[in-house]
Amino acid sequence: MATLIRMPEVAAGATEIVLSKWLVAPGSQVKVGDIIAEMETEKAVVDYAADTEGTVHKVLVADGASVDVGSPILVLLAAGEDAAAGDALLGDAPTAPAVVAEVVSAPVAHEPVAPVSPVVPSAAPIAAPAAVATPAVQAPVDGSRVFVSPIVRKLGRENNVDFAQITGTGPAGRIVRRDLESYLASGAPVAAAAIAQTAPVSQSSAVGSEIAKLEHSSGYVTVPHTGMRRAIARRLTESKSTVPHFYLTADCKVDDLLALRKSINETSPVKISVNDFVVKAVAAALMDVPEANVIWNPDAMLKFESVDLAIAVSTEGGLLTPVIRGVEKRQLSNLSQAISEAAGRARAGKLRQEELEGGSFAVTNLGMFGTKEFSAILNPPQSGILAVGAASPRAIVEDGQIVVASIMTVTLSADHRAVDGALAAQWLAAFVKRIENPLSMLI
Repeated sequence: MATLIRMPEVAAGATEIVLSKWLVAPGSQVKVGDIIAEMETEKAVVDYAADTEGTVHKVLVADGASVDVGSPILVLLAAGEDAAAGDALLGDAPTAPAVVAEVVSAPVAHEPVAPVSPVVPSAAPIAAPAAVATPAVQAPVDGSRVFVSPIVRKLGRENNVDFAQITGTGPAGRIVRRDLESYLASGAPVAAAAIAQTAPVSQSSAVGSEIAKLEHSSGYVTVPHTGMRRAIARRLTESKSTVPHFYLTADCKVDDLLALRKSINETSPVKISVNDFVVKAVAAALMDVPEANVIWNPDAMLKFESVDLAIAVSTEGGLLTPVIRGVEKRQLSNLSQAISEAAGRARAGKLRQEELEGGSFAVTNLGMFGTKEFSAILNPPQSGILAVGAASPRAIVEDGQIVVASIMTVTLSADHRAVDGALAAQWLAAFVKRIENPLSMLI
């Protein structure tokens, strides 16, 4: 029997997923477990594996389309079935461009929002064409039809964009994200509806506004928020608002560490960074103080036997934190390779969703930018994050004498629900001891 595959919920809570790239085409043979598409969530690219087998009859959405969870994306034919079975399943459903785009009227500000299709198991055959059909929406006054993908429609509404002014470059002339971003970057005026919806102001306030414009005018470009930027804003706001942070700072003397690193890199094919030592020291300290290797859960504390650490990686689209598993068991060279590989895939947008999940602790390092010290915001549910500054020569007192040493300042942000002050201080002391005696991490 022919099967209608629907967009799965590949990330918890996601209502809209971008289908980045199809890896199959009409006529392709698909087996259970075959990767048939790459799907993009707010922070990762997810491989989508087929959970049923068959022959691809029809692809219902185009590469790069933003699709509501539960919407139809693919039709598979069972062994021995012909095209008629797939066509019968679709009924009068529209072809690929119409499924991923909606006909909208201008201005967008008055456009009704289409309901989200219900989520059903992807393997369940369905003969209800109404679930696929595109809702009718009034066309523009000039009679032309403007096709807009759902995510672009949403961004356009937020920026009061008149889509009649944009030329689409997607399939069948559909307006895609790059068209909207180019339009906004050009400084084009927003829809007249935005002006019409503006509340009236008094003459005096209008004059004041004009004076302010003259005194403080500056050109700017409107850059629409990406899904990743919205996710970062949402999660960090939630963290700072709901998690009781507290902070502890320590100075670490790292002359021995820098000397050991130099010695290792003179012979090792894998170049070790200061950050690699820091990550290893964090894991070692969590093994020294296992009570700190926990996360808060409303029902109980979760205490971990192994150390999975999230490593902050700056990318063009925002901050990502891939998780390195079993750090305490890894040799320094293996750890360095794992971090470099994860960072490379993060910047290339190739991280899998599961690589961004888990971990009880995180490390973020701005030392390479010359930052002396800073404090970081926790990434729930992790209970700690260590912010690492730059190592620099400083005058310190040692055995009653003023000497110059390389000092690195670190700041621990901790979740007070899971880690008390004394426990955090104990862990930080263990970290300083490890980082100031780097050979202890190699034994």
